[in-house]
Amino acid sequence: MPFALIRHGLPGAKRPARHLPAPAALKGSYDVVIIGGGGHGLAIAYNLARFHGVTRVAVLEKGYLGGGNTARNTAVIRSNYVTPASVRFYAESVRLYESLSNELGFNIMFSQRGQLTLAHTDAAMRGLRLRAAANQLSGVDSVMIDPAEVARLVPTLNLEPVKRYPVMGGLWHRPGGIARHDAVAWAYARRAAERQVEIHQRTEVTAIDVAGGRVTGVKTSRGDVQCGVVVQCVSGHSSIVASMAGVELPIVTYPLQAMVTQPLKPFLDPLVSSPQFHVYVSQTPRGEVVIGGGSDPYPLYAARASLEMKEGLAEHTVELFPCLAQAKILRQWAGITDMTPDYSPIMGKSPIEGYILDAGWGTWGFKATPICGRTIAELVATGRTPELIEPFSLDRFSTFKLVNEMGATAASH
Repeated sequence: MPFALIRHGLPGAKRPARHLPAPAALKGSYDVVIIGGGGHGLAIAYNLARFHGVTRVAVLEKGYLGGGNTARNTAVIRSNYVTPASVRFYAESVRLYESLSNELGFNIMFSQRGQLTLAHTDAAMRGLRLRAAANQLSGVDSVMIDPAEVARLVPTLNLEPVKRYPVMGGLWHRPGGIARHDAVAWAYARRAAERQVEIHQRTEVTAIDVAGGRVTGVKTSRGDVQCGVVVQCVSGHSSIVASMAGVELPIVTYPLQAMVTQPLKPFLDPLVSSPQFHVYVSQTPRGEVVIGGGSDPYPLYAARASLEMKEGLAEHTVELFPCLAQAKILRQWAGITDMTPDYSPIMGKSPIEGYILDAGWGTWGFKATPICGRTIAELVATGRTPELIEPFSLDRFSTFKLVNEMGATAASH
């Protein structure tokens, strides 16, 4: 092994191919500028190039690729929502995830283990029955199960009836799963770059040029760029970036924290969540136990972790899984989430012509990456809003046609 490594350092040694082209100068104009180099921005760029032949595209990322919320989420993928519009939208995203490794030629480590949402009260059981019915009407595989079936699926779960919140049943969503978040971002980036899309890291957008009600370009830390279309995909900074174009968004940004334990022997196959305890738990292929919960109770633009949240997550996790009482916390982190009043995203055209919104994802952005890339790219290329995302337009807040998903979170926010 040491000699093999030394060989690669000798003159004339063949170097491995770059995943992305070497950094290049920023051009003065593009057809499309995408602000944000996370999963969504890269997916939109890839779909524009592959399916619509739009290659004069620049993805501008102020940090590094996938370094925002794409790197800070807990990688859950599911479609067991409440409203028909959301169920159909996320179900299509799950379908695309199922073949994404083959499409991109890159192993994203997608694993469908099923997702179990626990109910601890009669009211919670009624709410989950409603979700199960809504899912089934849209063709999504979600069913109610009793405590005996819960025990069969998750034998390590604490099902003692004497505890303060006994498990009364659950919503079993078989298509639920996880994927490797950074692999998704890099796979899209690599295939987009192969189709001549330019990806510029450490390039911050500082202003958006608008003239006569239409976007004309952007100003960046590396110079000005003219373009006909701008797409913003900046997660927790959505309202700040949109304000540069004069667009006001009904979004409030909150930190969302998570943590992970040391690697343990496999003991948990499904993803388990409890809205009552404000916690959800899954185990990675490496054996780490990923633990997430509700967002912080106050707005903040800071991705910092807190002792209070760590203690709360640990307490509730141990109540569900007493076997984790002695597990050591390996690391803790936070992202910043852009929450809308109805807990659903904002996708589509803005009041500024040529300025496209991909915002308001809150805690659900990663699971929508493939379908958001597909639909927003279609909108940019054709000028027509795909039917699948029409319910999520910005004007629903003025027409009061809300897509209320407050009850569909794996852990309440």
